[in-house]
Formats: sequence, structure tokens, C-alpha cells
Amino acid sequence: MDKQALRERIWDHLETEGIARFPFPPHDRIPNFEGAGNAADRLAETDEWQSADALKANPDAPQLPVRRRALREEKTVYMAVPRLRDEKPFYELDPAEIPPEEYDSAPTISHVESHARQVGPDEVPEIDLVVSGSVAVTAAGARVGKGEGYSDLEYAVLRELELVGPETPVATTVHDSQVVEEDVPVEDHDVPMDLVVTPTRTIRTETEFERPTGVFREELTDERIAEIPVLRER
Repeated sequence: MDKQALRERIWDHLETEGIARFPFPPHDRIPNFEGAGNAADRLAETDEWQSADALKANPDAPQLPVRRRALREEKTVYMAVPRLRDEKPFYELDPAEIPPEEYDSAPTISHVESHARQVGPDEVPEIDLVVSGSVAVTAAGARVGKGEGYSDLEYAVLRELELVGPETPVATTVHDSQVVEEDVPVEDHDVPMDLVVTPTRTIRTETEFERPTGVFREELTDERIAEIPVLRER
């Protein structure tokens, strides 16, 4: 199956059916969707969410309600610095250090730097829940991102540093129409989803796909490794 063709189909569908929400167009990004807040509420009903104190979340718009809810529930949120470009490649949003009236703006892409502490891997605690954005996902847990590979790479870095383990749950929130029936290929570096949460249902994938245990450096160019300090130094 052609992953790019699937991406284009989902992006087109969200746009033409009026499901996509700001930012526009939905193409070439993790698309925001109608009901993202409802999906976040449904995720918050799960045991995995309720038992989590620290979560790593992607920075995209459809997961903004997830990040906001985490702060309101006094969970610490970690977001990766774009492209892991800095020596300290994570933003730490600690609700104890942020005024409650700023909880809505703090986890946005445009304001995170004003509210977060930038931290290195040695300052990140063990992560209890990983939340990823998706373009498409299957009920078996296969995920298709926007194609740049940074979400999987961020997970691989955390796994290599033993900040996430083989049992750390990984969830995604998507619109119902982003859950597809195609047989999506899963490569060694792809991170499967344990929970797929939509505005109307929660899917426990019971995924059989293996999780990457670290970074597949042989799949990265020397140039890309050189651009990512946490990889270059290891």
C-alpha cells in the first residue's frame, strides 16, 4: 500500500467534507479535526491516562486539547523541540510552574517557549504515556504520520535512553474517518499504537507489531545525525 496515496486521500477527505479545522489546509501536516476536544475527553477516561503523571505529546493542533487537559489535571507535559535540533531537545511544561490562567496558551506551538523549561534527556523522568498525532491509523495499531519520521525518532530516542519502556502505552487521537481498513505496512522503526481514540470510540488495538527498541542509525544520513545533538553525542 502506498502510504503517500493514503495520506493524500485522508487530507482530501477531511478538507472536502468540512471535517478539517485550523490550521488550513490539512495537507502536509498532522491534520486538525472536528471533535478533537471530544477525543481528548475520551482519552482522559482511560486507565492509561488517569495513572500517568508525565506524558510526552506531539506539538500538533489536534492534540492541543490533550496537552491542555494534562496541565489542568496536574500532569507534566514533555514536547520535543522541533527536529530535536538543540542540545536540550525537550520542552518541559510543569503545571506547578505555570499560572492556571496560562494553561490554555502554554502548550501551543506559538507560546510553549515562553512557559516551558528546556531540558536535556538527563532531566526527563520516566514517561508514563506517549501521545502521537496521526494522519491515518488502523484498528491493529499501524500508524501513518505526515512522512518526516520525527515522531518515531523521538520515541526511539526516549526508548534508547530508557525513558519509555516496552510497556509504556502509546495513544493517538484522530477523527473516525482517519481510522482505515487498509493493510498498512509497518517498518522496524514505526511505533505502533496501543490506543486509538476518536470522538466516538476508544479502540484498544492489542497490537502485535513490535516496538523499536532504539534508533535505527543505519536508516539516517550522516547529515541528519549531525543535525541532532542527542544522536551526534551518542
